[in-house]
Amino acid sequence: MNPGVLNRVQSLGRAAGAFPRGRWASSSIWSENMFVPASFAETDTAKLHEFMRRYSFAVLTTHGADGLTANHLPLLLDAEAGPRGRLFGHMARANPQWRQAGGEALAVFSGPHTYVSPTWYEEEGTVPTWNYVAVHAYGRFQIVEDDDELLEILRRSVATYESTMPAPWSFDDSAASVRGQLKAIVGFHVEITRLEGKWKLNQNHPERRRRRVAEELESRDDADSVAIAELMRQSLE
Repeated sequence: MNPGVLNRVQSLGRAAGAFPRGRWASSSIWSENMFVPASFAETDTAKLHEFMRRYSFAVLTTHGADGLTANHLPLLLDAEAGPRGRLFGHMARANPQWRQAGGEALAVFSGPHTYVSPTWYEEEGTVPTWNYVAVHAYGRFQIVEDDDELLEILRRSVATYESTMPAPWSFDDSAASVRGQLKAIVGFHVEITRLEGKWKLNQNHPERRRRRVAEELESRDDADSVAIAELMRQSLE
């Protein structure tokens, strides 16, 4: 971001009460991307990779001549490719994103999330919030042109998502129809250059409040609330 523009944004933000005075990095990990206060930051690469595997249906955003394009796609991770790993997947050839993508891409992996009512704190001076976990992965978008490499992407995708099925479907890549079907899709890689993890679990509150919120979430009957409660318990250990 242009320094002059950044200074103007900071000034406007402080005037509106959005940012504290002093250097932003004193309370936050400042970047031009996701806002991650230090208390919410998760930097363990192995933990981020595990999350990306579990919540692999992501939003892939790229930039081209027509501006930003975002699509919802399953993305698989090869953690051994490079220092931060590599994402791979495929999309319909009719999807214009692959033709327009250039430069850096962003993949957003979202996990459980839930509303938090201030009544749960049982204290005055509190406000509503939202607890959630998310990972942002950045890297260069690269098209896969080779049919054999595209087939390998499909093999690994099928193996990953069929593995939990009671009677897994078998992908016969030797079938005569497969080569024709490959023409309808485009494979891609994203070599990960940066990872950002945000575990927003009330860490900016005293322990007593966090435990009250976790107890309330545990009593609810939706999966997201229960999952966030478990993550909050883990963060208190």
